[in-house]
Amino acid sequence: MKRIISLLSISLLIIQFSFAQSTKDEQTVLQLSKDKWQWMADKDVDKLKELFDAKAKFVHMSGTWKTDEELEIIKTGSIWYKQAKVHDTAIEMSGKTAIVWNRITLDAVVRGNVAVTEFTVTEVYQKQGKAWKMLALTFSSVRDTHQIKK
Repeated sequence: MKRIISLLSISLLIIQFSFAQSTKDEQTVLQLSKDKWQWMADKDVDKLKELFDAKAKFVHMSGTWKTDEELEIIKTGSIWYKQAKVHDTAIEMSGKTAIVWNRITLDAVVRGNVAVTEFTVTEVYQKQGKAWKMLALTFSSVRDTHQIKK
């Protein structure tokens, strides 16, 4: 009987630790996602380079490109992500992978033209060592009534 109680106690501690770690990782990734929008608005390619995996993919309405191209686009202002107003966010964790969905209104300047667009943005992150890296970012054009299912 003592053995069963001991095993149950250890199991509960492991579950509790796993949940606490998952919650901490969720908060870390959500903060990175939020910070990313500001770094994009500020054209802070140094911080973005630290966040983006070298092999990350970026899917926009006008094309798909890799990290170096995305950073160059941001640096030169070819696309200036002036402000992303986040209306809704959801996150799902699976091991060392996190998927974040943000429903946003993006105020941007694209090749000199002002654009205000509703998007759901899907971001994929992976924990690499102690750091989280973004592997993918995809913009999906949606209506302003679109809701993210949680």
